[in-house]
Amino acid sequence: MDTPTFTENYRLLARYNHWLNERLYAACEALTDEERKRERGAFFGSIHHTLGHLVLADQVWLRRFAQCGVENGIHFASLGADVIDMPEAYTLDMVLYEDWTGLKAKRLQLDTAIEQWTADMPEAYPGMTMRYSNSKGVQREHAVWKAITHFFNHQTHHRGQATTLITQAGAAVGVTDLIALV
Repeated sequence: MDTPTFTENYRLLARYNHWLNERLYAACEALTDEERKRERGAFFGSIHHTLGHLVLADQVWLRRFAQCGVENGIHFASLGADVIDMPEAYTLDMVLYEDWTGLKAKRLQLDTAIEQWTADMPEAYPGMTMRYSNSKGVQREHAVWKAITHFFNHQTHHRGQATTLITQAGAAVGVTDLIALV
């Protein structure tokens, strides 16, 4: 039996992330800007804001992963300043992209960077220790693999919310199961 490594698993999750985001954003193209921004009672309110939160959170985590790499002598070229170009001070409900075109372009840039980052990830990286301050300033320290697992799980959680909101708005995302990708 073939036993995948952490990095192989993360490469699959990165492909899935990109594939499903393409489906979500394509479904959103069938909606008006007003429909995408309509308050729908979700945690982040609208489809646009939910997708925007994912962009912000991905940048937060990618910045932490890049910093952890630097601290361990690893430079991830795919996680450059143009990818993690968010404000130093932020809140997790901050709207970085009011316009749909900007949000969509940033999502594509992030998904491409995430795939490259996982492709370039050394086998030892998930076992390293990362240190950072969370959004409330609390110091954290744990294995990188735990943070990467959270990173992909967080995406899945909020994409599930977005899928529901998109469906309620009358657009169809289609199949969302990871197994449909393999």
